Amino acid sequence: MLTDLPLAQLRTYTSAYQAPEDFDEFWRETLAEAAKYEIDVTVTPVETALRTLDVFEVTYAGFGGHPIHAWLRVPRNQPGPLPAVVQFHGYGSGRGSALEELVWASAGYAQLQIDVRGQGGAHAGGTTGDPVGSGPSFPGFLTRGIESRETYFYRRVFTDAARAVEAARALDVVDADRVAVVGNSQGGGIALAAAALVPDVAALYAQAPFLCDLRRASLIAGKAPYTELAGYLATQRHEVDRTFEVLSYFDGVGFASRATAPAHFSIGLMDDVVPPSTVFGAYNAYRGRKHLDVWEYNGHEAGGGQDLENVLATFAPLLKPGS
Repeated sequence: MLTDLPLAQLRTYTSAYQAPEDFDEFWRETLAEAAKYEIDVTVTPVETALRTLDVFEVTYAGFGGHPIHAWLRVPRNQPGPLPAVVQFHGYGSGRGSALEELVWASAGYAQLQIDVRGQGGAHAGGTTGDPVGSGPSFPGFLTRGIESRETYFYRRVFTDAARAVEAARALDVVDADRVAVVGNSQGGGIALAAAALVPDVAALYAQAPFLCDLRRASLIAGKAPYTELAGYLATQRHEVDRTFEVLSYFDGVGFASRATAPAHFSIGLMDDVVPPSTVFGAYNAYRGRKHLDVWEYNGHEAGGGQDLENVLATFAPLLKPGS
């Protein structure tokens, strides 16, 4: 069933979100603090049975200089430098096996698949820890460190994402002018933040992006992860205003209004995890050239494989794989 507003209303929907006046200053200072640490990229070959791709274990210094792990996959025997995609995964998951997620490298890109810190237990293995503790929170990640903008979990994650673009550009095999950011669900929200924090990325792909229009999402979403916010605020009854003040620095609508890279979005109108209006709130605020695929009878999977086919076609003239 449809989970949100009718499509005609979604196309003109404007989020009530308003960015705090010091949104840009906060993120400038956060990235400047991270820049005090050398990016410290290490690349180690990984033996696999793959015959057409080479795989490497990559680490780089993220927020606080903490080591972030990633897979680098590149087409074998294809001369570089190559266009690159920096890929972020879904909520609670991890980068998984070196043998998974082979589409982008198979299509001619250098693919840097980032392992989101502190996650990796639900669907695919992760190896990146989060050494920063937090105060009381609802189970999951959405309220971790939510007492302040400085301690909030996604401050570290979004900084890791911006640093991931820097790490990709430091690789000899990558053309620094042809780096895109991509992801689905949580990964789409992280990619959207990265596109704003690193404004000269070449392209963005966000499939059913999470972490957008957070106040609305907390009120209408009936499934996790957004229900974590409701669960937290059901007990922290007097912290509603403070909580959403903190979240205003991390809302995808705020990042969308600052990002200018050519962007490809997608959403399923039967998505009961990420309400479609929250994606439209970000999409309609997006500053750059943009396209949105809407799948009327799909849920959180959005267009699935068709989305991949479509975004590969979108990226080809922008990033020119094979040239």
